[in-house]
Amino acid sequence: MAKELLKLIREKATQIRKLVLVMTTVAGSGHPGGALSSADIVATLYFWFLRHNPDDPNWMKRDRFILSKGHSAPVLYAALALCGYFSPNELLTLRRIDSRLQGHPSSIKTPGVEVSTGSLGQGLSVACGIAAGLRLCNSDSRVCVLLGDGELDEGQVWEAALFASHYSLSNLIAIVDFNGFQVDGKLCEVMNISPLVLKWKSFGWKVLEIDGHNIGQIVRGLKKASMYRRGPFVIIAKTVKGKGVSFLENNNDYHGKPLNESQLKAALIELGGEIYWKERDLLEMLTERCSLV
Repeated sequence: MAKELLKLIREKATQIRKLVLVMTTVAGSGHPGGALSSADIVATLYFWFLRHNPDDPNWMKRDRFILSKGHSAPVLYAALALCGYFSPNELLTLRRIDSRLQGHPSSIKTPGVEVSTGSLGQGLSVACGIAAGLRLCNSDSRVCVLLGDGELDEGQVWEAALFASHYSLSNLIAIVDFNGFQVDGKLCEVMNISPLVLKWKSFGWKVLEIDGHNIGQIVRGLKKASMYRRGPFVIIAKTVKGKGVSFLENNNDYHGKPLNESQLKAALIELGGEIYWKERDLLEMLTERCSLV
């Protein structure tokens, strides 16, 4: 595996994290915790695995990606902007009433968004339908869906899991962002989903556990998933909520709360490197946002 590839993906993941924090702080709302935990996964998908075309978002031969945990929309928007679907400047319109970048992804408004999501539990069902349809069309396109671990509380997820295995949807890859938290607290306290590997296996899926922040493991996992031909494949990616910023890691207070200005500065310093906007311009945007509240 080329070191250059791993380095590129890590750099993109860091850029995604910084953009997530900036856009949610400027918006004064959003879900940074789960977006940061899935940044390495999303970066690997968009900058290595997925076949897609920013110049033609509806390209028929594209792979399909569905962000089932739609509240983590900032991680998807950041990846799409870095890929060229729209300018990173548009990220600063997050959640404004007239913006194409709403709090949950909209396939009607936003280039590169495959499916509108937000009601948890529905993404895998939609992915099953798309995967079955692509197979009927003899397409070799793949369907990837990113689920939250708390989302697995939803019964519809397991209905879709049954469908996928019954119809041997080998063009379907599910990834679980397993950070151990949901909005109300720790999974083990709110609704324990363990033993998760055995649950997926019992539903007829091929299962692989990985470190969701190890780019090499993510790459190898996606390779294995794409080569598997006997049915659907699920990758359980163990992650850290708020990954990348020490005071956000495993801190569920920031499930749906953005950073303030001083916290943002500290987080960007910790993540390191350049940000897309000059600091002076960013401060002006934050001041403008505060004057509108």
